[in-house]
Amino acid sequence: MKILVLNASPKGKNSATAHTALYLQALHPEHQFIVLPVGQRIRAYEKDFAPVRTELEQAELILFCCPVYTFIAPYQMHRLIELIKADGVDLRGKFASQITTSKHFYDVTAHRYIEENCCDLGMKVIRGLSADMEDLLCEKGQREARNFFDQLIFSCQHGPFVVPPVQPPVMQRPAYQPCLSAEPKRQGKDVVIVTNCAPDDEGLAGMIADFRAALPYESRVVNLREFPFDGGCLGCFGCAITGKCVYKDGFDEFLRTQIQTADGFVYAFAISDHYTQSSFKCFDDRQFCNGHRTVTHGTPIAYLIRGDYQYEPNLRMIVEGRAEVGGNYLAGVATDEGDTTAEIRSLAQNLAFAMENHLTRPANFYGVGGMKIFRDLIYVMQGLMKADHKFYKTHGIYDFPQKQKKRIWQMRLVGALMAVPSIQKQAKGKMTEAIVGPYQKVVEQARSGKE
Repeated sequence: MKILVLNASPKGKNSATAHTALYLQALHPEHQFIVLPVGQRIRAYEKDFAPVRTELEQAELILFCCPVYTFIAPYQMHRLIELIKADGVDLRGKFASQITTSKHFYDVTAHRYIEENCCDLGMKVIRGLSADMEDLLCEKGQREARNFFDQLIFSCQHGPFVVPPVQPPVMQRPAYQPCLSAEPKRQGKDVVIVTNCAPDDEGLAGMIADFRAALPYESRVVNLREFPFDGGCLGCFGCAITGKCVYKDGFDEFLRTQIQTADGFVYAFAISDHYTQSSFKCFDDRQFCNGHRTVTHGTPIAYLIRGDYQYEPNLRMIVEGRAEVGGNYLAGVATDEGDTTAEIRSLAQNLAFAMENHLTRPANFYGVGGMKIFRDLIYVMQGLMKADHKFYKTHGIYDFPQKQKKRIWQMRLVGALMAVPSIQKQAKGKMTEAIVGPYQKVVEQARSGKE
């Protein structure tokens, strides 16, 4: 079988992900592997896509290989998918799968992003391999890689294939026209609207205009299409100690002085390829100059999204997950799918209320699970990621369970007592009452305070 490996890592041949593919190639000389370093050559392929098109047309199985960057694939993979779709190369009926390496921080959303776009292209999609960054260095990881490839070849012949996502109904939605009068503006809050609105995107521009009108505070717009990015994140870890990006385009300073200083963030974009146009992904990835530090914790965020958001469950997970991991209160999402004007007005009011009242909510699984992965990662890599380590220590993120010594001994004592048959008999039916006792006191205090 002719297998095309699209290595979208910006590290090229120095990519851990690519080495998993090379490992499989070494084990299976009966298959023909072609490796394209699309991550490193993406600018060249923007000018001349013909070499990629030729390999895509000749391949029987296409392996999308990349690390996981900020909830999805890196910018370079996003740009590649844009180029494939824009070229119109026919990939219908070809087999597709993927290999990623990460610390499993939202690898599920990264995989679904690739799967959804492959399904758009009419490909037969087979579930990919999500490996830990160090899996290839141990026998267990090598065995899992071998098993993945055996199953992959079997599935090409027999299935099963990934179920394509539900497609939205084909309909032409008129571009949203702004209609709201400007609300009186109060002082004291700075709101930044980060967008990648295209010059001809009348609908998104109208949504932004009405949001600014409805918001009771002044706002400013940053259009990412106008920023002179030198490129996507290189994953070089050059910023791990200094916090300075190796690029000289000034993005790190721009991010810290023009965006992160705001009291409220609004992200405005049109859905494209199950996310949005790649300039936004370049912005996402380049924020790695902050490392894994939640430097905007507590700042509320809101979204203005043009497109069929209700048909994008993976995108909805990303939107919620980013807010949860970052500790940002999600004020809501306004789309152009229903009563757009009412949604925009409500969103503006919600964001203002969140800023004025410093709203927070307890993290759900998306936030707790994501931060525990980062916590363990930074603790192990503290010698390299010094700024992250200092931030995590200062903000009490190292909440390892073994530090709760008092709680552990309490539970040991309770467990020892409950092992005694006579105490078991006395406690029968009373355990839940004992557990809820402290909560009842809180409710009583609240009632007495109201009285």
